[in-house]
Amino acid sequence: MKRIVHVVGTGTIGEPLIGLLCAQKEALGIDEVTFHKRTPTPLDQPKIKNLLRRGARLCVDDDARQGFVDMDLEPSLGGDEAMERAQVVIDCTPSGNDRKEKVYSKFANGKKLFMAQGSEFGFGKPFARGINDETLRHGEDNFIQVVSCNTHNIAAIIQNIALEPHGDDNLIEGRFVCIRRANDISQAGKFIPAPEVGKHGDPRFGTHHARDAYHLYKTKNLDLDLFSSAMKVNTQYMHIIYFELKLRRPSDKETVIDQLRSNDRVARTDQSSSGVVFSFGRDHGHYGRILNQTVFAVPTLHVSEDGRSVRGYCFTPQDGNSLLSSAAGAVWWLYPDEYVDRLQALKPYFFSQV
Repeated sequence: MKRIVHVVGTGTIGEPLIGLLCAQKEALGIDEVTFHKRTPTPLDQPKIKNLLRRGARLCVDDDARQGFVDMDLEPSLGGDEAMERAQVVIDCTPSGNDRKEKVYSKFANGKKLFMAQGSEFGFGKPFARGINDETLRHGEDNFIQVVSCNTHNIAAIIQNIALEPHGDDNLIEGRFVCIRRANDISQAGKFIPAPEVGKHGDPRFGTHHARDAYHLYKTKNLDLDLFSSAMKVNTQYMHIIYFELKLRRPSDKETVIDQLRSNDRVARTDQSSSGVVFSFGRDHGHYGRILNQTVFAVPTLHVSEDGRSVRGYCFTPQDGNSLLSSAAGAVWWLYPDEYVDRLQALKPYFFSQV
C-alpha cells in the first residue's frame, strides 16, 4: 500500500508544506504527495505548475476540473478519490472544522489521520512537535489540530524556561503579548495602516493564543495559569511575543540561556530587528522559513533579583513551526516507531543561532 499524504489548500501554510513533503519525500518515507485546489484561479497557475514540477499531484473537484484544464493544468485525481487513497489528510485552509463535518467524517474509518491548522480549535487533539508528542495515540487520535505559530512559540517559552529542567509544577503563571504582523508577504490584502490592538474575547485566557497553549498542555494533564493579549503592527515581517513567567523555583540568566542552547528546536539571536531575523529565514530556510519553534532575543532576557520572574522577547518564525508539526504528525502516523529518526532529514532548516 502506498503511503500517501494529501494536502488541502495552497496558501501560506499549504504551499510550503507541499514543497517540504515533496523535497523530503524519500527520507520521510512518503510515496506520494497530492494536493487539492478548489478554485481555478489564473493567478495561481505558476504556483500550481511549480508544485507539479516538484512531484506533487493536483486533485480537484469534478465541477472545477474544466477550469483547470483551460489553464493548462491537468488534474490527476478527483477530490473524493484523493481522500480515499490518502493515509494522511492535512487541511491548510481556514475551514477545517466545517470540512470535518461535511467531508472528512465520510472518510474517517480509523485508518486515516486528519490534521487541521491553528485557527481550527476543536478539530482534534492539539499538537506541537516536541511539546506533547508522547500524548499521541495511534488508532485513537484520528483528528489533530496543529496549534498556531504563536501558540507554538508560547509553548516553547513555557517548556524551555519554566518546565525544563525544573519540573512540571514550576510555572506559577505565564503572561504573553502577541505583537502580530499585519499579514504574510504573500498576501496583498488586509494590511493595516497603523498598529491595531485586539480585544480580550476569552474571559479566562484573553485571546486564543493562551487558550490553545493551555489545552495543548492539558493533553499532558497540566493545568497552567496562562493569559495572552494581542495586537497587530503594520509590518509583514514576523510576529513577536513579549513574555513574563513567574516561577516557583528561582533561576538565573545563565541557567535560562543554557537551557535554550540544549534544545535544537529553539534558536537564539542577538539581533533586535525582526527584519534581520526574517531575512535570515528568507536566505537560509525552506520557502523563506526556518523550522525552529521560536527565536529568543537573548539581550532582552531579564531575570528578577529573586530569580522567580523571567521576561523577554522572542520572534515567531512565520509558520515554520506549524510546518514542522504538520510534517511530524504525518510521519508519526505512517511510522509511529521511527518518526523521530525520519524527521532528522529536516535538520538543515533548524538553527541554534540567527
